[in-house]
Amino acid sequence: MITKEHPGALFIVATPIGNLEDITLRALRVLREADLIAAEDTRKTRKLLSAYDIHRPLVSLYDQVERQKSSLLISRLLAGKNVAYVSEAGTPGISDPGYVLINSAIENGIDVVPIPGPSAVVAALSASGLPMNSFLFLGFPPSQISKRRKYFESLRHETRTAVIYESPRRVIELLSEMYEIIGNRKIVVGRELTKVHEEMLRGDLKGVLEQLKASGEIKGEVTVILGGAQEHKPEYSEEDILSLYSELVKNSSMSTRDIVISIAEKTGMSKKRVYSLITALG
Repeated sequence: MITKEHPGALFIVATPIGNLEDITLRALRVLREADLIAAEDTRKTRKLLSAYDIHRPLVSLYDQVERQKSSLLISRLLAGKNVAYVSEAGTPGISDPGYVLINSAIENGIDVVPIPGPSAVVAALSASGLPMNSFLFLGFPPSQISKRRKYFESLRHETRTAVIYESPRRVIELLSEMYEIIGNRKIVVGRELTKVHEEMLRGDLKGVLEQLKASGEIKGEVTVILGGAQEHKPEYSEEDILSLYSELVKNSSMSTRDIVISIAEKTGMSKKRVYSLITALG
């Protein structure tokens, strides 16, 4: 029972982004046992709760009322009540409300317990086929023109995979601006993830943009995964290598072995090749 494990705790509960079967058993238990459920969209949350025959008091907590309602929820938590917070879909706080409430709870010494589960970021990334060892989550692009341009320019030399949210009404504009500013790049556009009409468009920016323009009306939330820029290591000539070697010999007390390692790391040339060149010099 959560009331015994975490009296007066705030549970951050991830909920399905489309398919209701994606709810976890732990999330269902927490929602059933919570004294109160705070929801970004009470209408959508009621559908979820109804599907699993859960009947708990609901209070709305969306962007415009988050600061006002958070103080009410904090008072309930301090009184020993357990509160579960759910966003409209996915993991709360990820481009959704929740930040103000969570920080208020932490400042008041309240236990904040994550109940992990669905996330559009992870779902789209996992099926993208693009590198996932390191990625950048950027949420929704800014609406102001000058800020949007800086936003896209920051991606010009970004080598990590980037994940971006966008509304279906603006996704063509988004891809057009990206293509204009950063050029062609590998991209995946995920639409209606986990739902009946789920779609993953893969290709380069230009090709996917043409597909979307030809597809007619675009519906459903969109997750864009942009491949990173290619890393271009500077090319070093044999003369450059020998110059680096001479400089290190003159200005440091490094051993020949350490000099070879240093030059190889700096230039991307193999240690064997570097050693061969400096040996020839000697």
